[in-house]
Amino acid sequence: MSHLRQKWITAPLLNWINKVLPPISDTEREAMEAGEVWWDAQLLSGKPDWRQLLEMGPPELTEAEQAFIDGPVEELCRMVDDWKITHEDYDIPPEVWDFLKKNRFFGIIIPTAYGGLGFSPTAHAQIVTKISTRSTTVGVTVMVPNSLGPGELLMAHGTEEQKNYYLPRLADGREIPCFGLTSPEAGSDAASMVDRGVVCYEEYNGERTLGMRVNWHKRYITLGPVSTILGLAFKLYDPDHILGKEEELGITVALVPTDTPGVTIGQRHLPAMQAFQNGPNWGKDVFIPMEWIIGGQENIGHGWHMLMSALAAGRGISLPSLSTGGAKMAARTTGAYAAIREQFGIPIGKFEGVQRRLAEIASIAYVLDSAHKTTTRALDQGRKPAVVSAIMKAHATNGLRQAVNDAMDIHAGKAIMDGPLNYLGNVYRAVPVAITVEGANILTRSLMIFGQGAIRCHPYLLQEMEAATNPDREEGLQQLDALVPKHILFQMKTFCRAVFHGWTGGLFASSPKGVGNAAKYYRQMNRYSAVLTLVTEISLMALGGELKRKELISSRLGDVLSELYLMSAMLKRYYDDGSPDDDRPLLEFAMRAGMHNIEVSLLEVFHNFPMRFVGQLMQFLTMPWGHSIRTASDRQARVCAELIMEPSKTRDRLTAGVFSGNEGDGIDLVEQAFLLSQDTAVIRAKMKKGGLRALDEETIATALAQNLISEDEAEKIRRTAAAVDRAIQVDHFDKLK
Repeated sequence: MSHLRQKWITAPLLNWINKVLPPISDTEREAMEAGEVWWDAQLLSGKPDWRQLLEMGPPELTEAEQAFIDGPVEELCRMVDDWKITHEDYDIPPEVWDFLKKNRFFGIIIPTAYGGLGFSPTAHAQIVTKISTRSTTVGVTVMVPNSLGPGELLMAHGTEEQKNYYLPRLADGREIPCFGLTSPEAGSDAASMVDRGVVCYEEYNGERTLGMRVNWHKRYITLGPVSTILGLAFKLYDPDHILGKEEELGITVALVPTDTPGVTIGQRHLPAMQAFQNGPNWGKDVFIPMEWIIGGQENIGHGWHMLMSALAAGRGISLPSLSTGGAKMAARTTGAYAAIREQFGIPIGKFEGVQRRLAEIASIAYVLDSAHKTTTRALDQGRKPAVVSAIMKAHATNGLRQAVNDAMDIHAGKAIMDGPLNYLGNVYRAVPVAITVEGANILTRSLMIFGQGAIRCHPYLLQEMEAATNPDREEGLQQLDALVPKHILFQMKTFCRAVFHGWTGGLFASSPKGVGNAAKYYRQMNRYSAVLTLVTEISLMALGGELKRKELISSRLGDVLSELYLMSAMLKRYYDDGSPDDDRPLLEFAMRAGMHNIEVSLLEVFHNFPMRFVGQLMQFLTMPWGHSIRTASDRQARVCAELIMEPSKTRDRLTAGVFSGNEGDGIDLVEQAFLLSQDTAVIRAKMKKGGLRALDEETIATALAQNLISEDEAEKIRRTAAAVDRAIQVDHFDKLK
C-alpha cells in the first residue's frame, strides 16, 4: 500500500512541490535556519496553546540589574544635555564617554567572567529604553555595542583566545566597536555585497602568513568614526585553491583593528540631524590574517548565518527599546501637556479630536511596552525568535512614528519651536532613522515577516520542501510519504476550525482558564489564528512560488501575523499585571484596533487575490459577514485619554522607565505644572463656578473679594499659574550660528 501511495500520490506531489512552491536560495535558507520559531509558530498552527505563553511569567530584573538602572543609568540621564549634544557639540561630551566606559555600558551583555555586566535581555532593553527617553544619541551609542556587533558575535562564535583578548577590552571601553555590513551597492540586500577578499599568503610580522587581501566600501556604520575595532563582513574567494577546490567560499566575518594599514575611516554622516557617530569606511588591499576571522579559519563562509543568528535576537531588543521609550515619553508628556494647556477656557485634552489622538498615543505605548516585555522575556529564556524580532523591529518603529506624530500635533507650536525646552522635536527627527536601519521596514513587511514566517512556522511545509529537494529522490519520497498524511489531517482540522469560527464570529472558540474578563479576546485570537492558517494554506496551494513575488499579498498576511503577535503580548501583559480593571480600557482600545486591522488586511487579501474566485471563496469560508469588529467608540477613546491626563497607577505603569527630567528642563516643567494643576483642580472649579476662568492676579483678587477662595488657596493658584506659564513657553534665541 505504501508503495502504491508513493507511486500514485507522493511522487506526483513531489513533482508538484518542486514546480510550484517558492525556491529557496542558499542565503534565504541560512536566514531561515538562523534563530528559531516560537509563539509565531503557535499563531500559525490554527490553535494556539495559550498556557505556553502565559506560563512564561513576567519579565524580571535581578537586584544588581535594578540597582544599575536606579544608579548609573539615572546618573547618566542627569548628566546628558541632549540639546547641547545635537545642536552645539554634535557629539557626546568627553565626561559622558568616560562615564559610559567606566560603568561598562558597552559591556551590558558581556559575561562577568570577561569583565562585563552580564545582564539579561530584559535589563539590556530597559536600560536602552530609559536612556532613549533622555537622548536618542546616547541611547544609540549604548545600544550598538550591545546589539549586532563584535561583542555579540564573539560571545556566540569567537575562539577562546579572541574572547579572552577582546571581550574585556570591549566591556570597559578600551575598544570601541562598530560593524561594517552595509555597502552602497547592496543596501538592505546584504547577500549582494560586493566587498571582496581573496585568500593569499603574505608577510605579516616578519613571517609568511596565510590570510586574505580584502577590499571594501561600507557606509552608514554607527560608531564607525570613533571605532577602534571593525567587525567586517565580506565575500571570500580562493581563486588559487589554497584552501581547497572551492573558489567561492561565501560571506565571512572578521575583526579588523581600524589602525591596520589600508583601512580608511571616513568623515561622519549626519543621519537626520542626529549626533551619534556614524560614517563610511574603506579598505584598500588590507591584509587580514586568518586568525582575525571570528571563530577562526573554520568559520570561513559562515558569516551570513552568524549575522542572521545575531539579528534574530538583537533586532528584538535594540530599536524596539528605543521605540518603546519614545512612545512612553510621548504618552506621559502629551497627557500632561493636554491637561494644563487651555484654549477657549478649557484644557485642550477635553476637545474630542485631541482625546482621540491621546487615546491612540496611550494605546501605542501599551502595545509596544507589552510586546517589548514579552519579547525580552522570551530572549531571557534563551530563545532567538527570528520572525518575532522582525515583527518587533518593523512595528515598534512604525508605532513610534505614529505616536510622535500625534504628540507633535497636540503640542502644536510647543513641539515645532526648537530649543532645550522642546522634548519631542529630536525624537521626531530621529524616527526615519529607526524606520530605515536594521532592514528597511518596507522590505521587512513585504518580504520577511510572512515570507519567512509562513515557511518556518508551518508544521510541515519546510520539511516537505526539503524532502522535495532531496538529491536522493527515493529518500525524499519516503520523507514526503510520512509527512503528507499528517499535513492532510492538519488541513482538514484547520478548514473545519476556520470555517466554524468564521461563520460563528468566534463565539464558540475556546479561551484559557483564569483570564477573567479578557476571555472574549482569546476567543477572537483563536478565530483569527485559524483563519490565517487556512488562508495561508490556500494561498500557497493556489499561488505556489508566485506568492513570493506577490509582495502586497504576503505583506498583508504578514500584517495579520504581526497583529496577532502584538495582541498576544498585550493579553500576556494584562495577565501578568493581575488583570487590573484600571488598565482594561487601554486593553479594549488596543485590542479593537488590532482586530480591526486584521479584518482590513484579510479583506484586502481576498479582494486583491490574483485568482478572483479563490479570493471570493476564502472570504465566503472565513469572513462571510465582512467586518465584524469596529474600532473603539468615542466614549472608550475619552476614557483612555483621561488615563494619561490624570495621575493614576495606570499612567505610572504605562510610562514606567521614562526619565523624569532634570529640574527646569522641558519634561520636568510640564510634569510639575501637571501635578500642581491636579492639586488645584477643586480650587479652580470653584472659581469657574463663579464665572472666573483666568488665573491672572486680577482674577485671583476678584475671587478673594467674592470669598470664592481663601488666601492659602490663592497662593496655590498663583504657583500653579506660574508653573503652567513656564511649561508652555518655547525657546527663543538672540542669534543663530
